[in-house]
Amino acid sequence: MNLRSIDLNLLVVLDALLDERHVTRAAVRVGLSQPATSSALERCRHLFHDQLLERGAGGMRLTPRAESLREPLKTLLAGTLSLIDPPAIDLSEIEQTVRVIMADTPSFGIVSQIYAQLMRTAPGIRVVIQPWHGADAALEALAKGHADLAVSVFSGIDENFHCHEILFETYALAMRRDHPAAKGFDLEQWLAYPHVVVSGRGEVRTPLDDALGRMGLARRVGIVVPNFLMVRPLLLASDLIAMVPRRALSMEGGHGLAVFEPPIPVTGFPLNMAWHIRRDQDQAVRHVADLVEALVKAL
Repeated sequence: MNLRSIDLNLLVVLDALLDERHVTRAAVRVGLSQPATSSALERCRHLFHDQLLERGAGGMRLTPRAESLREPLKTLLAGTLSLIDPPAIDLSEIEQTVRVIMADTPSFGIVSQIYAQLMRTAPGIRVVIQPWHGADAALEALAKGHADLAVSVFSGIDENFHCHEILFETYALAMRRDHPAAKGFDLEQWLAYPHVVVSGRGEVRTPLDDALGRMGLARRVGIVVPNFLMVRPLLLASDLIAMVPRRALSMEGGHGLAVFEPPIPVTGFPLNMAWHIRRDQDQAVRHVADLVEALVKAL
């Protein structure tokens, strides 16, 4: 294929079409007329020998070939912009939305400070905090361009992402101060009462249960909740026991709770920050990343 025959602007239109799945909305996004965008779609179909967008129930849908093009196309366009290397823009002049995937802990503890600092340094940057549904889902969102940054526990991350450790977190056990197990707390007492499990994916079994199983032990899960903000009210109103990151306790103040060390060795976890390599030169994303990292470390 002769690369000189390919119009780069065609790929920009295709990126909008694959995102929007709607010719008119894509036309508005790239500043073209609807007929011009339809013509560009036909040229893309000819270029890739595929329909790319097909009519289906409720609107247009992507063909498998179109789905496979989304990530490499975004990477190509981002790389082209980086190659051209436009001059840096003053942070105060940037108008942009930065989407950050982060669990309620640590987002609950830093969100107001993120806003306050952005108002001072880059008031045109809007941050969208997106819910955490697991590391795999976070990486997929970064790859597809649905998110710009993710704070999570990542392992085995590939070369398409930059990832580094922000901090290392450890666990503590919590229960209400007048809990029957609070006096003379030990392993037997811990396993005698129902537990709270926090899982954004609704998982009942966790690595802790696997560790207990290897010791010939088991616990009873009383309730599973999607975030740590629900834990303290549950503990204060019941005989439930929870194992939570220490920073989650410090953010809530731990009022009315008794806090103990786990009666068996429990491994902590590294909290990581990750973004796709195509965001390396994005000033707004890097600025928000620096703010988030500093604030999380300060919790």
